[in-house]
Amino acid sequence: MRVITGTARGRKLKTPENYDIRPTTDNVKEALFNIIQFDVEGRRVLDLFAGTGQLGIEALSRGAKSCVFIDESRDAVKIVKENLKSCGLNGTVFQMNALDYLRRGERFDLIFVDPPYDAGLYEPVLKSLNLVDNLSDGGIIICEARREESLPEMEEPYRKGKEYRYGKVKICIYTKESRI
Repeated sequence: MRVITGTARGRKLKTPENYDIRPTTDNVKEALFNIIQFDVEGRRVLDLFAGTGQLGIEALSRGAKSCVFIDESRDAVKIVKENLKSCGLNGTVFQMNALDYLRRGERFDLIFVDPPYDAGLYEPVLKSLNLVDNLSDGGIIICEARREESLPEMEEPYRKGKEYRYGKVKICIYTKESRI
């Protein structure tokens, strides 16, 4: 697993020795960043269920203004911090529950949602994002799920957009309409 492009291009990222963390494959990560390539630079990013931190690190490497990494696992938080350091990047890392973090009400331009597949967290996280309104106007939420997972709709001003399939994985894009 490596950083694909940007200031940390080619840097190898540390991965867990066990399989409690399921990193996004490089092929899926590259496809995902091709989809949002013009929506990263200068943006505030939230990497929920950070795992190794690779999605947020890729965003920082590509010019994101900042990134907050959230994971409940002590091991995951340690790996994220090590990966940030080895890439020469800065981010804010919290060991805490994703839903508890969302209740803080901070706003982001780009949010990665990649929970453990069988944890039943997609609906509660998307509902919380909708209710607390953590996404800035014109922002993007990217959910990674199993191909067969049915991801819920969100209430206005949020909109479920296109779904992309890559082997066993599905990427779903949600957007928030700008309020004028």
